[in-house]
Amino acid sequence: MPRSGPASPRVDGYDRTAASRILARLAFPGLFGPGGPVGAEFLGGEREIGYRLAPLMPGPGSHLTASQQGYLTSFMRPCPESLVISATHRVTWHDSDGIPNVAHCGPSSLGPVVPIAARETTLALWRALAADAALADRIARLDDGDLAVLEATTTDIEPLEIFRIGVEATARTLVQHAYLAGQTPYGTPAAFARGLRDSGIFAVVARTWYWELQASTFRRGMIPVSFAPGPGTSVRYPAETVAMLRAMKEATIAEAHAVMSRAVTEEKLTVTEAVQKYYHDLDQIAKQYALLPDGEQPRCLAVMTHPVGGQRFSVQPGVIDTYVETFARLLGLVRITLLPGLPEEEITDPEERTFHIPDMNCRHCRATITALLESMQAPVAEIDLVTKRVVAGFRTVAARERAFDAIRDAGYTVVPPR
Repeated sequence: MPRSGPASPRVDGYDRTAASRILARLAFPGLFGPGGPVGAEFLGGEREIGYRLAPLMPGPGSHLTASQQGYLTSFMRPCPESLVISATHRVTWHDSDGIPNVAHCGPSSLGPVVPIAARETTLALWRALAADAALADRIARLDDGDLAVLEATTTDIEPLEIFRIGVEATARTLVQHAYLAGQTPYGTPAAFARGLRDSGIFAVVARTWYWELQASTFRRGMIPVSFAPGPGTSVRYPAETVAMLRAMKEATIAEAHAVMSRAVTEEKLTVTEAVQKYYHDLDQIAKQYALLPDGEQPRCLAVMTHPVGGQRFSVQPGVIDTYVETFARLLGLVRITLLPGLPEEEITDPEERTFHIPDMNCRHCRATITALLESMQAPVAEIDLVTKRVVAGFRTVAARERAFDAIRDAGYTVVPPR
């Protein structure tokens, strides 16, 4: 699809093909070996994980929550609400490393086992990456030119962190598409994961979704796609889905280019200063899109193919195979149990209604958080952008924790009362 609008500013070292080639060279012949599950030493033994469920509450006249509607309106143009499917429940739990997690499940019948087992799979693959001495040695041998390309081109500059984020993006793809499992012939979590892999859905996400769309919609329990039957038992995105993803990507690229062009012409900023302001400080653009040369289509670094070791190689296929088979293996090791609901204990101490949001920094943030809290029947008594302090009329401990989860879903950090 042709793109119009202001030309993209250039920055020394920005080169997506070169960055992809560096990562392929580091990953060859495969980050995790031949494509089965990682070793038992990374999987861990049998474990029980308790979780809690809370229903998502759609806004008036919509099937989406207030947070979902706000994100759709602000960042998913021109996607209509009708093309977005919402999860039905928020899932909270502590993983086997003791880290608190929030994800979503439903409306399919696969349930919370998918996000919980996906998180355990991510942890297992992260352990395997950290223990790979050969990978660490290859990373240590990168020269200054390689490091300069990664710094100019990528969001996460350290190669090991780039691979870790790639594993996490794989988990998000699996969890989000599980909302749609009822549109597929796959009746179990393992069959669903393998069906997505064999249908090529992981690669389609990497090629068609724009940066930030996956992470931001994941936090809110929404997905702007649907499935149609493919050959045999495979599934695919229908043409309407593909066209809308392309339109959203083009709109995002055009907006990023417009912001950067205005910054370097009207504001007289250097490209580096503009990236610092609008990417790092204000989080209004993706650096990768803002610096993308005119006429060049964005390509996922893990999907590009390069000649390495006498053969054509790309990073993603082996990662997907290992992720899916590790996930299937962990389903037999992880037992999940529904925990009792949070206590409906009444809050009487005013300090228990006070908390902080460190990354609340503008009037838009204040309006978003106020609207979210009031939609959950927690009237805001105070919200201060300087101290980051919020006081809200929570009636019970359970109501407060549900509100905190909703604020986290909207992309903010919550520091609870001590």
